[in-house]
Amino acid sequence: MIRPTTGLAVTTLALGLLAGPAVPAQAAVPADRGHPHPPTTAPLVIAHRGASGYRPEHTLAAYRLAAAQGADLIEPDLVMTRDGVLVDRHEPEISGTTDVAEHPEFADRRTTRQVDGQSVTGWFVDDFTLRELRTLRAVERLPELRPGSARFDGRYAVPTFDEVLALRARLSREQHRSIGIIPEIKHSTYLHSRGLDPERALVRAVTRAGLNRPDAPLWTQSFEWTPLVDLREHHRYRARLVLLASATGGPYDLTAAGTPRSYAELLRADSLRRLARTVDAIGPDSSLVIPRRADGTLGTPTTLVRDAHAAGLTVTPYTFRAENTFLPVDFRVGTDPAAHGRLADLVERFLRTGVDGVFCDQPDICVEARDRLRDGDAAAS
Repeated sequence: MIRPTTGLAVTTLALGLLAGPAVPAQAAVPADRGHPHPPTTAPLVIAHRGASGYRPEHTLAAYRLAAAQGADLIEPDLVMTRDGVLVDRHEPEISGTTDVAEHPEFADRRTTRQVDGQSVTGWFVDDFTLRELRTLRAVERLPELRPGSARFDGRYAVPTFDEVLALRARLSREQHRSIGIIPEIKHSTYLHSRGLDPERALVRAVTRAGLNRPDAPLWTQSFEWTPLVDLREHHRYRARLVLLASATGGPYDLTAAGTPRSYAELLRADSLRRLARTVDAIGPDSSLVIPRRADGTLGTPTTLVRDAHAAGLTVTPYTFRAENTFLPVDFRVGTDPAAHGRLADLVERFLRTGVDGVFCDQPDICVEARDRLRDGDAAAS
């Protein structure tokens, strides 16, 4: 379904940007869009859903721990309640991250919906008012891999975006440093089909928080293209924008509009220059920076970081997790899928490609890798 209020943005701006003739190699990124590389003094450690390797994801406790571990930014994923409140969950469907299935009063709300062209069964945030959602508690999404985090099941409520913004400000004061925030709008096309407008709500929230300005410690992300265009062109959003990209597929909103584009197309060198007219960064799957070989070991870096930097774009790949099951074969320790392998070594390898930051479930380990790289480079100079 094409959202009726933003179809014009898809057909006139987004498609012209992505499908037009290639920008000549010598063309400069427009002065009002691209940021010079690098935009920060050190690679950023981004707490992926908070310190989600240690606490249930997307909880205030996970963000507090991430800040204490040295993370530079915290990442809330945003969906919306039936009464139009932005809340912090990984997906609109919440059975894997809350105890909703244990609430008999909500049993009749279990349903099946189409989300990004896929059939999904469960309980959906947009069927709950905020007051109802507050009766639920967060649970660990990967309890078999993270039993330590699962011990905190049932302790924490689902936070609103306003609460996470307030926590960010409080943590910055407590830590005596600026802690940034990098929200992701989840499944915008789906939310618009439900009569909700997450982009408008996000801009209102960050404006109230004093963050709607170019120099704010704020980045907003989406795997879809239209939300980013809408934020910039229709809602007067002024902070940084990030296009996320998976290793396969493409932005669902463009597919829904009948003009599909793959992420592989969008991340070509010529396309990156066009993207830079609207966004400030890309957030690629880490395999797009360093792929894995057929045997599961880490391969050779691609040219993506170099190409993106040439276009004036920051690069922050995702997601770095310590458990063996997520690591390349040559970075695992032992055979237990839940045991921690050599994540710090892996992150250091990625930092040496020139990426501007990394999304981490265990921020402390990524901070260790960054510090180790700094110390090694300083000793060598």
